[in-house]
Amino acid sequence: MDVRRIALIAGLAIVSYLMIFTWSNDYSNTRPVAQETSVAASAVTPSLGASDVPAGNVDTETDSRVADQPVSTGNQVRVFTDTLNVIIDLNGGDVILAALPQYPASLETPDSPFKILEYGDRTYNAQSGLVGADGIDTKARARYTAKQDRFDLNGSQLEVRLSHVADSGLSVDKVFTFTQGSYLIGLRFELTNNSTRTLSTNMFAQLRRDKSEDPSSMGGIGMNSYLGTTFSTVESAYEKVSFKDLEKEKYTNTSTGGWVAIIQHYFLTAWVPGANDTNGFYGEQGGNGLYYAGFKAPTLVIAPGETAQANAGLYVGPKDQDSLIVVAKNLEKTVDYGWLWWIAQPIFKLMQFIHGLVGNWGWSIVLMTLLLKLLLYPLTSASYRSMAKMRKFTPKIQELRELYGDDRARMSQETMKLYQKEKLNPLGGCLPMLVQMPVFIALYWVLMESVELRQSPFMFWIVDLSIKDPFFVLPLLMGGSMFVQMQMQQQPSMDPMQAKIMKFMPVMFTFMFLWFPAGLTLYWFINNLSTITQQHMVNKSVARADAKLVQDKLIQKNKA
Repeated sequence: MDVRRIALIAGLAIVSYLMIFTWSNDYSNTRPVAQETSVAASAVTPSLGASDVPAGNVDTETDSRVADQPVSTGNQVRVFTDTLNVIIDLNGGDVILAALPQYPASLETPDSPFKILEYGDRTYNAQSGLVGADGIDTKARARYTAKQDRFDLNGSQLEVRLSHVADSGLSVDKVFTFTQGSYLIGLRFELTNNSTRTLSTNMFAQLRRDKSEDPSSMGGIGMNSYLGTTFSTVESAYEKVSFKDLEKEKYTNTSTGGWVAIIQHYFLTAWVPGANDTNGFYGEQGGNGLYYAGFKAPTLVIAPGETAQANAGLYVGPKDQDSLIVVAKNLEKTVDYGWLWWIAQPIFKLMQFIHGLVGNWGWSIVLMTLLLKLLLYPLTSASYRSMAKMRKFTPKIQELRELYGDDRARMSQETMKLYQKEKLNPLGGCLPMLVQMPVFIALYWVLMESVELRQSPFMFWIVDLSIKDPFFVLPLLMGGSMFVQMQMQQQPSMDPMQAKIMKFMPVMFTFMFLWFPAGLTLYWFINNLSTITQQHMVNKSVARADAKLVQDKLIQKNKA
């Protein structure tokens, strides 16, 4: 009978595993994926909507907009560097596509770079221009010319120069500067007043995006990181303004320096104005349904025959903290570890240090987990000893249940008397879980936010630590280890309902971890194994101490 029951349970477990595995492959990636658009291919340039050009002056409210602009039918300029593949539309000089050749879209398509900025099925562009009294983009986007339609980085730096001459006599060179190994694109407007009157204009730079989902999101239960706009100003070093917020009301602020960005999972795009300029920042949803976030620079007044410049930086790349710190103050805060950042940041630094030694992020997680367990061992050891001591009094607690099982008030009273007499702490066994929960949450955000773990392999079938285990082996191992851990932590003072909940917890956690990143599941599994090992060592130590105590009492009794 027992053999048949075991065989039935094993069969049901195997069938359940295969069903979950099949369901995951068929339905877990239902997020619509934008059609791949080759950087080298020609396509129709996106149309410009009602909010595509802000008002000219910094002190003017941002709801003053121009009418819809027609679709551009002009040419495009393509730029290829070691870090960026870019398409610039000559109608307005906007960056309408940016792909990252060092970051494949997926492991299955290693030659297809991940796209941040894009047009076609998705709309996500970086726009910039000149508005104001004599701005060349105030009524319609300026039409630029370029000496060639393709630029390749062959040295340490590459300049892409676009030119336009306005009817007002304002001559404009819009210069993009690309640097080897960098995701920061320099933008410089070189202005010359060839007229006989004084001209004035404002530079603007903004990001525009549609409502499409994050193409870099892992999906799954609780796996979506923040997608939306962020601002850094004198008032707030890092302020999230979600798309839903922009649907309700416009965002406006004036600040010296600062930056504006749209962030997503692992990647971001940010406009960084001059650090000494006082800029008008804004964010809103346009009448065309697109979201806009950008800034307007101070007014440039150019006398006849004089020249002027306006500068900004465009970062399009990964959330790499070391790179972001160099680009702009507080930009590294876009790697958002939440309110437990003070735990998460040291954890990431520790993992980064270990990775420099072992060269594998999976083993970095394993070694970091073991180091954390050693660090917390003095604290958790006391809890393990408390649990071991509680189990010694199981017979006495069972006896109290038999005597006062129907009288819960008397049962609680007698149990508390026993705790006080024997100096027992019934909550001592909960401490290990409570201690590691903040670390677990902090590590969750480290694994969620750290682009270094994206597509990083561990060993065997784990080829990407940032996504779920494709065969669910780690979640099942984690669930089994958690079951053993719960059995060791179960206390005799628990009522039957609490005991059932503790037995159900491994099942619940296993189900949740089926879609968690493999790196996070690996941490929890190693953490469970080390906890079981530590608790087993403490239990043996307590047993030896008890045996020695009994032996000493026998020796004293024999001597007497």
